[in-house]
Amino acid sequence: MKVKDQIKNYIDSQPEPKRSDMEGLHRVIQEVMPGCKLWFLDGKNSEGKTVSNPNIGYGSRDHKYADGIVSEFYQIGLSANKTGISVYIMGIEDKKYLAETYGKDLGKASVTGYCIKFKTLKDINTDVFAAAIRFGFEAQNEKGGS
Repeated sequence: MKVKDQIKNYIDSQPEPKRSDMEGLHRVIQEVMPGCKLWFLDGKNSEGKTVSNPNIGYGSRDHKYADGIVSEFYQIGLSANKTGISVYIMGIEDKKYLAETYGKDLGKASVTGYCIKFKTLKDINTDVFAAAIRFGFEAQNEKGGS
């Protein structure tokens, strides 16, 4: 199955209003970075055991693991969870930057070093959200990601 179809099926499988929120976020992220590589991770390990929530990924970056192995991974991740939605902005070196720069203006969201969690899309300021996503893409592109 193609990645775009997997993403559509994943979003379509969400109950409302989460489905509409995910569609809106998917659209915003693609408007910020048109034509970026799309990923879909089903949350299962190599044995087929569920180890995480499924994720939609956007963009591409090199990720270096502790053992020195480098592999390609997404820059931005979008995932539904039990209480709402999580957005991951990968590769931010300053773990305080996201919260300090976007946290107070984002709305009702929990912001950590690389994750923005919120219950519904109406709880956040989408312009501030888009700025945080743009920062995530630009920060990686400056380091040589694509």
